Amino acid sequence: MTAGERILVVDDDESMRSALAETLTRCGHLVDTADVDCINKMEAKDYRLVIADVKTPGTNGLEILEQIKNSYPKTGVILITAYGTVDTAVESMKKGADDYLLKPFSGDALESAVKSVLDGGGTGQTHASAVAVKNSAASSKNGSTPEREFLTCNKTMKEILQMAERTASSTASVLISGESGTGKELVARYIHRKSKRSSGRFVAVNCAALPENLLESEFFGYEKGAFTGAISRKTGKFELADHGTILLDEITEMNVGLQAKLLRVLQEKEIDRVGGTSPVPLDVRIIATTNKHIDEAIAQGRFREDLYFRLNVIPITIPPLRERMEDLPLLVEHFIKKFSLRCGAGVKGIAKEAMEILGKCRFKGNVRELENIIERAVLFCRSDTILPQDLFPVPPQESGNITAGEFKLTGTVEEMERKLIMGTLERVGDNRTRAAGELGISIRTLRNKLKAYKNSGGNE
Repeated sequence: MTAGERILVVDDDESMRSALAETLTRCGHLVDTADVDCINKMEAKDYRLVIADVKTPGTNGLEILEQIKNSYPKTGVILITAYGTVDTAVESMKKGADDYLLKPFSGDALESAVKSVLDGGGTGQTHASAVAVKNSAASSKNGSTPEREFLTCNKTMKEILQMAERTASSTASVLISGESGTGKELVARYIHRKSKRSSGRFVAVNCAALPENLLESEFFGYEKGAFTGAISRKTGKFELADHGTILLDEITEMNVGLQAKLLRVLQEKEIDRVGGTSPVPLDVRIIATTNKHIDEAIAQGRFREDLYFRLNVIPITIPPLRERMEDLPLLVEHFIKKFSLRCGAGVKGIAKEAMEILGKCRFKGNVRELENIIERAVLFCRSDTILPQDLFPVPPQESGNITAGEFKLTGTVEEMERKLIMGTLERVGDNRTRAAGELGISIRTLRNKLKAYKNSGGNE
């Protein structure tokens, strides 16, 4: 994402303005805020992006949107709306909004939306060309946008990256499968970066995040006057990715009707803008991802089999983190450095005991879950080393850390539970945090158990 851009946040809620401004400032942007009247501010400064709440006393986001698009057509606009006003969100997109955020949303969702708009998503052809030039200059080393590293020492992952690099030289469609958080988009960006298209745009579209009635216009764009409120032509994601790569994330969430139109794009290499009179030829590399079993979607009639065959020319399956745990130390070290730098913390490493706890996690959220755990640990760490107590809440542990052979399974359930707890404490050197983690209970529960044992005449 282009850093250092000037952004205006418009909201009557002071706490919301402050929160948005803080997040965007942390990303390196220059942020101003306004409660209602933003046009006067825009006359004084040149803003690349305006973020405004749809519900603003005395006016509303749609009015602000129209004013901005009429006076400053090259300025991007993101509207914030509540879940109960999806119709308003649809209307805002038709009137030229570049994106919208549904409340409540996370900081990551805000950063992603801002990145998409500043990198050229939906801001008109003139502005898109200007962004493409900037990205082209940056892509000689890193691709069209700043890239995150793909760290691995796993044999399977190395083979996948080698396959991805060989794939990059072709124009064949790629279907990347894997659980959420495994790094499917990173592999897609890696393919783009290694290809001859690296000077072109990499445009990512989350098929699950857009309402069904907005997908077609988002994908293919529309002409001015195509429908009520279409005050200017909108460039679709496919056109933005011309001579580059488009990533269709969570492809199985796309409705069947649009799947038929996507099939035509793959076959004919052209798109039809909504309200257009002639097809627009395109040269786009398509990469799709899914975290679902696509065979099931086909069997249930939710995904076209002919489209699957078109997309699945080169299939890539990303293994979950639990199947490549040798990558854990690399990833932990990387995330510690990343978040320590971002938060201005002095965290330099992780204790052996804390690392052992992570080594026994199931990581259902894969690398993304690990990243969140380390970010939280860095934030709350009180020294230069992450300790077991910094990993709260304790991530779910793999079962079977203690085998039946370590104690005899005799006596009552209460007696066996006590043996298990005391045996675990002895094995981890009386570290209660680590013992609680391995036992899958809270520290408070462990403390209460030990207190009960002491009161009954046993030893703690």
